[in-house]
Amino acid sequence: MLRNNKPAFDISEEPLGKIRGHDIELYLDLERPYPPMLTRTPYQASLETRIEIEKHINELLHMDFIRKIGHNEIVEITTPILITWHHGKLDCVGI
Repeated sequence: MLRNNKPAFDISEEPLGKIRGHDIELYLDLERPYPPMLTRTPYQASLETRIEIEKHINELLHMDFIRKIGHNEIVEITTPILITWHHGKLDCVGI
């Protein structure tokens, strides 16, 4: 896929890969529902942390900073929000 679309991925004089003569086959599953590995939460959170995260998300929803997207709603662009626990409080970063 990368080599077939080289102009989109190769932005320098360097080749796309350093190893020549070995190709891999990539399978991209873009159909819904997404594979379970893509829908799992990355880390387990404690009950206290989950409550604080939910509170923070509700504040962001109330301020119209974010909005809920239904599982079957198709949107053109989404931007992830990273909520971190820092110095005893939640911070919203990576927007």
